[in-house]
Amino acid sequence: MNRKIRSYRNYFEEFKKTLSDKELIKLKYCLEVLKTQERLSHKFFGFIRDGLFELKMEYGGNIYRVFFIFENENVVILFNGFQKKTQKTPVEQITKALQIKKQYENERDNKTRLAIIS
Repeated sequence: MNRKIRSYRNYFEEFKKTLSDKELIKLKYCLEVLKTQERLSHKFFGFIRDGLFELKMEYGGNIYRVFFIFENENVVILFNGFQKKTQKTPVEQITKALQIKKQYENERDNKTRLAIIS
């Protein structure tokens, strides 16, 4: 398996700016798992709803999530990320991700440029 990973607009890049160097290393590892593994562990990934998934990352007692969709089985589109501070994923973060997903889908036919992550 060798999925292509893309980010939509600057949502993912803005999230990355909030992370420390060591957190970025852990995020890179999680993205590599997403890129290369055919079967994805629930430890690192979860289904939210309406085609929206979350990448799960923990580091130093902190929990982070990055929302994404599969464009097809070989392309992943990354959306927004955040530091999780409660047991459940906040509804407002899910709502934001679903809005970004809808925006992406509306622009997809116009061949919106996507940043290449790996």
